[in-house]
This record gives sequence, structure tokens and C-alpha cells, in this order.
Amino acid sequence: MKTDIQIAQEAKLDHINEVAKKLNISDEDLELYGKYKAKLSDELWANIQNRSSGKLVLVTAINPTPAGEGKTTTTVGLGQALGRMNVKSVIALREPSLGPCFGVKGGAAGGGYAQVVPMEDLNLHFTGDFHAITSANNLLAAMLDNHIHQGNTLKIDPNQIVWKRCVDMNDRALRNIVLGLGKKSDGVVREDHFVITVASEIMAILCLAEDMDDLKKRLSRIVVAYTYDGNPVTAKDLKAVGAMAALLKEAMKPNLIQTLENTPALVHGGPFANIAHGCNSVRATKIALKLADIVVTEAGFGADLGAEKFLDIKCRMAGLRPDAIVLVATVRALKYNGGMAKTELSLENMVALEKGIVNLEKHIENIQKYGVPVVVALNRFVTDSDDEIEFVKKFCEDRDCEFSLCEVWEKGGAGGIDLAEKLLKTMEEKQSCYKPLYDLDIPIKKKIEIISKEIYGADKVTFDPAANLAIRKIEKLGYGNLPVCIAKNQYSLSDDPKKLGRPTGFTVNVREAYVSAGAGFVVAITGTMMTMPGLPSTPAAEGIDVDDSGKIIGLF
Repeated sequence: MKTDIQIAQEAKLDHINEVAKKLNISDEDLELYGKYKAKLSDELWANIQNRSSGKLVLVTAINPTPAGEGKTTTTVGLGQALGRMNVKSVIALREPSLGPCFGVKGGAAGGGYAQVVPMEDLNLHFTGDFHAITSANNLLAAMLDNHIHQGNTLKIDPNQIVWKRCVDMNDRALRNIVLGLGKKSDGVVREDHFVITVASEIMAILCLAEDMDDLKKRLSRIVVAYTYDGNPVTAKDLKAVGAMAALLKEAMKPNLIQTLENTPALVHGGPFANIAHGCNSVRATKIALKLADIVVTEAGFGADLGAEKFLDIKCRMAGLRPDAIVLVATVRALKYNGGMAKTELSLENMVALEKGIVNLEKHIENIQKYGVPVVVALNRFVTDSDDEIEFVKKFCEDRDCEFSLCEVWEKGGAGGIDLAEKLLKTMEEKQSCYKPLYDLDIPIKKKIEIISKEIYGADKVTFDPAANLAIRKIEKLGYGNLPVCIAKNQYSLSDDPKKLGRPTGFTVNVREAYVSAGAGFVVAITGTMMTMPGLPSTPAAEGIDVDDSGKIIGLF
């Protein structure tokens, strides 16, 4: 079998103008970035906003494992399958981060014969959106430190600065730093921190903003620090909003590319789901809904993270109503959740499968709590036995959800026809009764407890003294009615990545909390989660190169 990058580089791509025509987008509404990438103009929305909306389908997954699940691959393959069935569809995805691309995870363009292309462009610099977000974030940081250096008329307490710099790279050495060392002219000495760009509030703001006016309002609300008297200092106070908006002007426009089968794909924004809200931009999703009959989108990592935040944050804020959810699993991942060693996953093991399938069960139950119909897509591996597949099929059907055996990695859209048919059948027979999990007017700690107990399955939630203090302060400042974005490891339903399957009897510990006032949610950090990842002992970057002909190799 060829590698993903080999398949992507051999693909026959249509000119992006031809891809746009499938969605009735005129050349005037495209801003070209070469032959195969384009941004959509601001004028396009004005022309289509009054059209009726298509149906919205979310693709999510069980908790990720080293065995692989294939959430993005399934998303892309489903979109390709709908295209083969002459359904006017579009895929709406997040942009990949450079951090995991050069770290462990690799790229985020799908895999096999279900990929979005050009794969190298998408996984590397793409259209520069992440660079713009990084620049806007760090401009605000620079203006904050400059204000203190130039006399500090706002009376900012250097010990209560909450705004962090960012970079789109896994770099653990930047988690905790000291800046301002040297001469007096080099700035005020203080402790500072970096987060990865995809965890920054600017990323969340870009993905939740409806238009430029909304973007500027959100930017103005960013809390960067507190005064000696404990009052919040905002980006508006620092007079940074206009310049930040200027940096983000082009990044606000959704990007159009295509799949291996030339299905249109809008790829825009990219917050992580384990440490951020994990969804592509509201702008891209809403435009997609006006352009197609079915929009297939995804949220990051497992349904306990990405889907929960999609349903409780993005849909609530944007007024979106999902019509169905596809839940991706693999036999291998379920057996891994059942305690089977990674080296033995190719072997049939009904005992491990039965033990590990409780992870899938919990995710099905969670999605059903939101009132949205669910279809389970079993991403097939050649080592899966017929008995294993039949066991998963019956398990799903016993829980009132359709089951489909998905083979898009190997067969592209043709391998997703059954999934597409099951999805269309489900949306025809079952009406979505979507509702968020919790009300906004309850206390912040109660929201965290509802998510932890209802979605993760925790017995109780504890709060470190620092988190308790922060939550009291957040509510006192008037931010208590915001939704909650919980930062949690992706590997387990619990806050301990080693507890696989469907753990019970555990406690979720919240060690830190802060308000992202511009994004419009409160962040609660659990367990040992870091907002700046590190590289592994053997980074993927070591295997990436450019050959003599200029072709990138080793990217996966």
C-alpha cells in the first residue's frame, strides 16, 4: 500500500475554479492562492445568506488510541461517497497545526484514498491563517509589555498578567520563561508563558466570530491582565484591537480546497479539542450550509471532547442544529481499550473486544443525551474478523443506532457508500431534537460537574484552591453565564490517560480556571494537561525532507 503522501502527490487535482463551480461559486468570489487553493470573498456571504440551509452532520469518534480510529479519513470519505451519489455536499474541516505534524500525530488531511489535497500545503503553511493568528496574539503581548515599560498608566500588576505568547510548534522549553532580562531598556523582568497557537484565545475567537464587526468586539473583550486593585485590563484598554483585526483580516476568510475525488472542502481554523474547543470556524460552517444540501464537519479527538464542545459551545453560540452524528470506531481501538497490547491487535480477541466496547457504548449514550441521531461507522482494517465486525454491529443496533462498515481508507468514496446511505436513512427517519447539556445560568462549578459526571462518567469533581479562587473571581466579574471549555486528556474518558475503556469511580480534578472573554467561554484545566505540548523522543520531523526535485517526502 502506498503512503498517504504518495497517494496525495499522484492525485489528479481540478483547478480550484472547477471545484468552486460544484457549489455554484463564481470566479469573482474566489481569491486564488495558486491553482488548487482559494479563499472565499467577504461578498459571497452577502449573496447567499438568505438561502435555506442544508443539513449538518458531525463526525466524531471514540477516545483516540495508538491503534488508530480514522475520524478525518471517515469525514473525507463520507463526503466523497455523497458526491458519488450525486448529493450536493461539502466537507468542513479544521486546519492542521504544525506542532503534531512534526511531533507524533502527523498531518490532519485524512488518509489512504480519503484525503483533502494539496496535502503538503494543507499540513504546512497553507494560506497563512495560523501565522496571522500567532502574529495577532504576540502583537497583543508586545503591546502589553510595552505599556508596562512605558510607565504603566493602567496600573497593571505584573504578577496578574494572564495573556500568554504563542507559537505553532510543540516546544516544552517555552512553557515557563522569564523575559525582560538585561538592561532597563529591555523591559520589565517577569515570568511569562507560551501556549501552542491552536490553544490561543485568538484561534477560538477567529473560529467563533461571525464577521469583522463580531471579531473586533470579541478582540476588545480579551482580558490580558488585572490591575493592582483586581480590575480586568482588556485588549481594548491597550488600544490593540484595530491592529489585531488588520492582521486577521485575510485569515477570517474560509479556505476552499478539494478531496482526492475533487469533492469541495472548506478548511478553516483549527483549535485543538483537548486544550481548546476543537471545531472549525462558524463562518465556514455557515457558508457551507448555504452552498450544499449536506455539510459533513468534524470535531477534534473523542466525542467526550470535540463533540461535547461542538454541541455545548459552537452550536449554542452560532445557532446551529446538527441533524445527525457519525461516531467512528475501529475493532483495533476497541480491543486496545479492552487491555490488548498494541502488538497483538491484528489477532482476533473477542474477550478484549467485549471488554473494550464499553468505550463506544459510553460515547453512544453521550450523543443520545443531546437528542441527535447517531450512526456508528466502523473503520475497517484488513485484520478485522467477521465475528468481531458482527459483534460490533449487533452491539450498536441493540442501542438504537445504525451501523456501517466503512472502507474509505482503502476504497475512497466507494468504500463509504453504505455509510452515506445509512446516514441519509437515519436523517429521514429520525428527527434531531438537539439541546445543549446544561443551562448557562447555573454556576460555573455546576457546569463543570455536569460535564464531568454526565459525559466523562466521574463520581465527583474536586477543585484546587487556585481554581476555586479563579472561579469565584470570574463569577464576581460577571462571566458566570458563559459555557465551559474543559481541557482534558484525549485518551481516556477520565482525566487520567491510563484509564481506558469506560472507567468508573474516578474523580476529575480541576487545577486551574480562567476566562476567555473574547471567545465567550470559561476554560477549566484538569489533570496534568499542558497548553504547550512537547516533542517526543523521535519527532516525526526527523523523517521529513525535500528531495532533489523539490518534492516533500516523509510527511504523513
